[in-house]
This record gives sequence, structure tokens and C-alpha cells, in this order.
Amino acid sequence: QVQLVESGGGLVQPGGSLRLSCAASGSIFSISAMGWYRQAPGKQRELVARATRGGRTNYADYVQDRFTISRDNANNTVYLQMNSLKPEDTAVYYCNAEIKSSIRSRYFVDYWGQGTQVTVSS
Repeated sequence: QVQLVESGGGLVQPGGSLRLSCAASGSIFSISAMGWYRQAPGKQRELVARATRGGRTNYADYVQDRFTISRDNANNTVYLQMNSLKPEDTAVYYCNAEIKSSIRSRYFVDYWGQGTQVTVSS
């Protein structure tokens, strides 16, 4: 059993900052990519940022230079530092990780956290 637990969401004023955290636990042999997605009401879930185990990152165009993704591989944790937040960043943010549960696993499997609400409003 694998769990991804997010924390750090909340209400923030426009221009403010938040830091999201996501810790993976349980039956984990290896983690490949970890990332953050978001889903606003009435919209599809979309990629925010993603980081490989080796540190390669990619970001959605709309968060470039505002958000930073980082990983602590030793603790199976991924972070998302969000600065200069805008009302349009309001969404539920989901953590994602590609995980092999054992040495016998042939493929990495996608796991998701339960989501954390981020609301940007004055």
C-alpha cells in the first residue's frame, strides 16, 4: 500500500506565497518522477510542475518563474513553492508520484494524493 499525503494549502491574498508538501509512504521500492497537478472548478486536471529523480524539472507556462518544485529523495517528499500567487491559481492541488512498490515490480505505477485546496483571494 502506498500513500501520498499533501499539506500546506490554504487561503492567501494575491501576491502571497504558499509552500505545498507531499510525502510518499508505504510499500516503496523506487520513485521515478514526482509532480503537482491542479484542478479548478469546471476544468480538467492540469500539470503544474514535475521533477525527475535526477532533478530535471518542467513547468506549465503559466507558473514559470513563480513556482518552484523540489524533491527530497531520501524522504520521498516533493515540495512546491508558490510565489506571486494570482486568483487564477485557485484550485485543488494534487501530488503525483510514479512508484515501484517492490523489486519485482515491472512498471512504475501512478499514485495520487487526496488533494489540498489553494485559494487566492483578497
